[in-house]
Amino acid sequence: MNLVGKKILVTGGAGFIGSHLVDALVVNNKVTVVDNLSSGDLDNIRPHLENNTFNFVQSDIIDLGQMRRLIHDSDIVFHLAVQGLRLSLSDPYVVHEVNATGTLNLCQAALEANVERFINVSSSEVYGTAETVPMTENHPLIPTTPYGASKLAGEAYARSYYLSFGLPVVTVRPFNTYGPREHLEGVYGEVIPRFVLRVMNDLPPVVFGDGNQTRDFTNVSDIVRGIIAACECEDLIGETVNIATGREVSINKIARLILKILGRDIEIEPVHIAPRPGDVRRHCADISKAHRILDFQPEIEIEEGIQHYISWFKEQDWDLQSLQQQEVICNWRPQ
Repeated sequence: MNLVGKKILVTGGAGFIGSHLVDALVVNNKVTVVDNLSSGDLDNIRPHLENNTFNFVQSDIIDLGQMRRLIHDSDIVFHLAVQGLRLSLSDPYVVHEVNATGTLNLCQAALEANVERFINVSSSEVYGTAETVPMTENHPLIPTTPYGASKLAGEAYARSYYLSFGLPVVTVRPFNTYGPREHLEGVYGEVIPRFVLRVMNDLPPVVFGDGNQTRDFTNVSDIVRGIIAACECEDLIGETVNIATGREVSINKIARLILKILGRDIEIEPVHIAPRPGDVRRHCADISKAHRILDFQPEIEIEEGIQHYISWFKEQDWDLQSLQQQEVICNWRPQ
């Protein structure tokens, strides 16, 4: 499949990954974004709002009737709408409703609309902590949080619609994605933006636990390339594929890299506090399937990616002290 001239629906398209995906898709396609803006930001897609091949609808994927109306004329659905990990520890029912029931709604609406492809963007959190490294798509699925469990339920619904009804589903499992527009403020703040903000305010990075836990940090540009390639590939219909770098990096190393790039590695030391509940200890993807079928290879190493993110961060001309006051260090449990 060639992604040119298609009518595409992107759920969660005002979010971090979703908005970058939209940037790539609007060049040659008619794109509709549906997002309830609970964690997405209209500023992420504002450059496209005046484009006559772009449409934004503020709505929720748990509204089945609305999803049927929006998907009715779509060729392709990219499903990225989600309620995140932190919320799942305080309000698992809401997270389940969006991530599981919402995915079911979209599968049903996509089936009725006879779409050409349904791209279900899942999460590496469905694996839980690595039992073997690198983690293939056949690694045991033992999520450690309600978020991971809800994403796994969504995967199960998507796959069942392929097996039962022939819905042309592809499930993509991105690993830890970082880059411009990543969530920064309050309880939604992710590790790299939080560390950068603190260090730029002359504060130490706050590390949960010993910091030796690892992640497969992957730049958002590589993630988007992988998602699009997975959509275009006929051989992945009914399949699941990891998109990542295939390399693991500790949280301690991330903190040290940021301190070094910002020139604070001599005077500032990271601070360690209690571990997070349900924290994954180790993540490192096996991306041989993506390489074999999609010819996918990550292009951006972690050092280059963080340098680029910091440069972008500085260009935003934000009030750093005001942003820092919004930080919530609550071990993933909102107060």
